[in-house]
Formats: sequence, C-alpha cells, structure tokens
Amino acid sequence: MCLSDLRRGQAATVADISDETLRVQLLRFGITAGCRVHCHTKLPLGPVVLRYGGQEIALGREIARQVQVS
Repeated sequence: MCLSDLRRGQAATVADISDETLRVQLLRFGITAGCRVHCHTKLPLGPVVLRYGGQEIALGREIARQVQVS
C-alpha cells in the first residue's frame, strides 16, 4: 500500500521510499523507513497531509504514490 491509499485519520509505518531524491527530501523532515506517520487530511485531487513529529507535511498525490507503507 502507498501513502496515497491511506484514509484520513489512518496511521501507517513507512516501509520503502522508492526514489532516491525523494528519500533525501523526506529525510529532511525526519521521515525514513520505519517511522510511523498519520494521514491528517486528504484533499480531493490535492495533496495528502501527513502528521509526523509535531509537524504537518503536505505531499502531492504523485509523490505519495512513491512511498510504500504497511
């Protein structure tokens, strides 16, 4: 399952980030494989807003599809 599949309020553990550039970008926010994230908001045709470590991070759907969660 990928981040874009999460429902609002659902939590998941990041399993894999397929793109190296994206992996480095998410690392700047502290998001790596093994961390637990919460889907705060999903806007129709818009971004997925995650809550992690006291911050909210908006990811476009195309980017969220590249992050595998379990």
